[in-house]
Amino acid sequence: MTKPFLGLSKNVRSLGWVSLFNDIASEMIYPLLPLFLNTVLGAGVVFIGLIEGIAESVSSFLKLFSGWASDHFQKRKGLILFGYFLASITRPFIGLATSAYHVLFLRFFDRIGKGVRSSPRDALLSQSCREEERGKAFGFQRAMDHAGAMIGPLIASFLMAVFTKDLRIIFLLAFVPSLFCLWILWRGVTDVSPAKNSSRYDSKPSLVKQDQSSASSPPKLHWRGWDRRFKYFLLIIILFTLGNSSDAFLLLRAQDLGLNIVTIPILWFLFHLSKTAFSVPGGTLSDRIGRRKVMILAWTVYGLVYLGFAFASKPCHIWLLFIVYGLFYGLSEGTEKAWVADLVEESKRGTAYGAYHFCIGIAAFPASLLMGLLWKAIGVQWAFSFGAIMALIAAFLVVVLMGSDQKEKKA
Repeated sequence: MTKPFLGLSKNVRSLGWVSLFNDIASEMIYPLLPLFLNTVLGAGVVFIGLIEGIAESVSSFLKLFSGWASDHFQKRKGLILFGYFLASITRPFIGLATSAYHVLFLRFFDRIGKGVRSSPRDALLSQSCREEERGKAFGFQRAMDHAGAMIGPLIASFLMAVFTKDLRIIFLLAFVPSLFCLWILWRGVTDVSPAKNSSRYDSKPSLVKQDQSSASSPPKLHWRGWDRRFKYFLLIIILFTLGNSSDAFLLLRAQDLGLNIVTIPILWFLFHLSKTAFSVPGGTLSDRIGRRKVMILAWTVYGLVYLGFAFASKPCHIWLLFIVYGLFYGLSEGTEKAWVADLVEESKRGTAYGAYHFCIGIAAFPASLLMGLLWKAIGVQWAFSFGAIMALIAAFLVVVLMGSDQKEKKA
């Protein structure tokens, strides 16, 4: 009997492929969307910013409520399928838009799809693997997601170079990978009940105490109902995110140091390649030595990278920094999501992932605004140094507040 790829369950592998094809479809469109809005539909930069701000805000709120709903009904696949379907069906219509308001409307529904699917998907993924493989499972899903983010722009560039430069046709063709995404989700992903999960995947007792009443009663959306360590985790995530501004500022920094616009897509491709390469090893490392140690390492790497961006003086510095920045993503993304599952009982994980995504969402907007204000008011070095300091403070708080790795899991 052949061993499954990376030893992962069918659900985990299928959700990885779903992320791959969804991101291929998404990234065939969105790197070109600002150009389409500006040159074809005549939208200004303020309206483009409004579209993204509204879309991401709606997505953050829905992640909280969709996670709660998936816990309440203990049915996650339906919400995941609806979320991916809504995003898939709206994207090609961007190619038919004749007004920037049409794109605002479509982008709004696309982000509704993301908000509906994200928390239930993470909860189902955490149920579909053994406790000692959670980091690897989430790392695999993130690696496939980043691989799609690399492939999508390459396909779009190839189509424009060989067949047509009509952006509307490119957007319509993005529906093809979306169909693969939906087909894999429909055929390859199944719901996992708590009872089935415990007998099928758990090889040792859960590290989170769970009684019969908590397992059967629906979760409540209030702060007092969570374990103290999960509250600390969310507060630390908010603090770090306040210093984690949009990666668009990194590209602006690259341009400041002499990288021309032709090399920026190559730099972006290399960045996603780095994230893809480090995601599975980073998640697996957290399974072996503990989430706490890996997150301390990840945020320390982030702090050093941002200090590097603050004081870089040559284009070669930027290329190296982007590669190391990919290491940060590889260490952090899968580890954070696996840590949520470690800290919260299974019956509340959908709500917990919703709270996790919500906290990141509410802190992300002021983070970018603050970065821009600091850059303009006191200079680029101070702006990036602020991000580095916030990351190092977050790492320190993990040491102080989150106990020891042995309390989470036995290595």
